[in-house]
Amino acid sequence: MAKVMTKSQTVAHLAGKLGVTKKQAALGVEELAALAVSETKKSGQFVIPGLGKLVKVNRKARMGRNPATGEAIKIPAKTVVKFRVAKAAKDAVVPPKKK
Repeated sequence: MAKVMTKSQTVAHLAGKLGVTKKQAALGVEELAALAVSETKKSGQFVIPGLGKLVKVNRKARMGRNPATGEAIKIPAKTVVKFRVAKAAKDAVVPPKKK
């Protein structure tokens, strides 16, 4: 399996592609991340066109089991963040099976 790109490698790649400095590219990456967080907090979702969207989801309270003892426990309701990948991005990475 190939190594995952680090933040500095991503920034260097973007800087080269866009013809800007690494500092400017890093600022763009950080600003996109900050915008995604603030918009998801405020409106419940943030779309990155062509990639997918961050969505705030409310989970209901439910019953679960303590795996060590087998005892039934109540898991409280909570809010979580999920990333839903866009169909175009998913199909580009893993092409759909032909029937």
